[in-house]
Amino acid sequence: MSTARRTLFLAALVVAAGGLAFATGAAVVDGPTDTFAEDRLAVQPADGPNGNYAYLNDDDEIVVDVSAANPKLGPDFEGLNPDSLAAADGVFEITYTADQYARVWIDHAEENVTFVADGTSIEGRSNNVTLGPNETVAVGLRVDARGAAAGTTLGDDFDIRAEVAEPEDVEATDENDDDDDGGGATTAVQSPRPDHREFEGSGLTVGAGTTFDADGMRLSEYVTLDRVRVTSASDDDVAFETLGSPEPFASAGRLNDSRGARPEAYFELNYSSTTGEASPLRFGFSVDREHLNETGADPEDVSLYRRSEAESDGWERLETERVDPAVRRLLNLPEDRVHLTAATDDFSVFAVATERAVFRPTSVAIDREAVDPGDSATVRATVANEGGADGEETVTLTADGDPVATESVALAPNETATVAFETAFEAAGAYDLAVDGTPVGTLAVGDPTDDGTGEGSASVGDGAPGDDDDVSDASGDPAGTEGGPTEEPSGIDLSNVTGLLLFLVLTVAGAALVRRMPRS
Repeated sequence: MSTARRTLFLAALVVAAGGLAFATGAAVVDGPTDTFAEDRLAVQPADGPNGNYAYLNDDDEIVVDVSAANPKLGPDFEGLNPDSLAAADGVFEITYTADQYARVWIDHAEENVTFVADGTSIEGRSNNVTLGPNETVAVGLRVDARGAAAGTTLGDDFDIRAEVAEPEDVEATDENDDDDDGGGATTAVQSPRPDHREFEGSGLTVGAGTTFDADGMRLSEYVTLDRVRVTSASDDDVAFETLGSPEPFASAGRLNDSRGARPEAYFELNYSSTTGEASPLRFGFSVDREHLNETGADPEDVSLYRRSEAESDGWERLETERVDPAVRRLLNLPEDRVHLTAATDDFSVFAVATERAVFRPTSVAIDREAVDPGDSATVRATVANEGGADGEETVTLTADGDPVATESVALAPNETATVAFETAFEAAGAYDLAVDGTPVGTLAVGDPTDDGTGEGSASVGDGAPGDDDDVSDASGDPAGTEGGPTEEPSGIDLSNVTGLLLFLVLTVAGAALVRRMPRS
């Protein structure tokens, strides 16, 4: 049951020239309405002169004000006469905008005031008025000021209350009222199995909606189909059936939504035998609240999908609405389940699914391809949430497959964000970088081709084998090759210097002897 508490002012009873003065200003124009129960109930001043006794305050809530303080009444209005009876019909209107039926009534504590519709009290549940889809009731006042002294304040808050009326009960009543021979719409629901329902309707009005109660038909351990509302395209009879399953039907296959939706259950809706057609359709279904909590799914992320060959992945996501808690109470639905509705124009195979966030890098780049050891490079990645639910995930930069940096990103569906990673490596080498598996490129640190010998390095002993100055080690290998020391190009061995000096001394001595030898 849904309730909206609103304000009633019947203040400062004063002596006036006549009875309750009806304002005669212009009619109230269309404008904002006071809505509650997820906009299923709308309240606004009536379109007529007595509608000036009601207005919407700054919070868009209806106020009934039969006092001199009412800004819509003229300056000559001073209030109600004491010791009088006053009446004003059509002060405000209540409209039920949902697709079922509702019983509406008013509760309040003031005994001197009675809320009426068509001259009859609508106070208390037993005096409720039943409203069909888009039906409106005009509410007026009856005020008994007898015995009230001038200056007395009458008034208090009042509650507008509503609860769902079973469509079958209301429709049966309407049939009896409209057709004395028992004609009119009739419905029947058969339940061969917990996961199977057969629906039949006859005498349906063209363009009017008819609700079939599926009575919690089992689709899986956690999901049920609760009702199906059809709009008849003809005045012929309709008959259709539905089957539920936790596994996909062979005729449709598994829901493979590219946005990561996880199927919870499936059901198939088919015409069984009919002479008429029913379209559009609206489904009411529910999911176990504890199951959603255990799987980490948000109730707002439950969706209904329809098998459609026109879609690229074969499934169309239907616009799915969660039933507001106020409406859930209005409909008297179980509190331990999340209740949802979705509409379509076609019979088909359907899948109940929970949406998931799907994060993917859409572009990656690095600001340089080579750095010295210890210097940093910056990797930037644009990440998109391609899933159907809000989410927060950790984006990871890897080098040769090993994590080196992370960033946390929170995105709504279809949102993007750019993250930046700064990373540095002390060891020289070539590092393959990737963001969540998407390759970025190779970062070169230092000179990976340097073998440590240095530029221009060489070995002593470049002469041809057999030269007198060829130096060999004990194994016969030239010095400076295998196992030998490497000589500097300009180096001179001391043993070679000694030999050179001795050669010069002998040469000089020989020259001296030649000069001293007698000549013949």
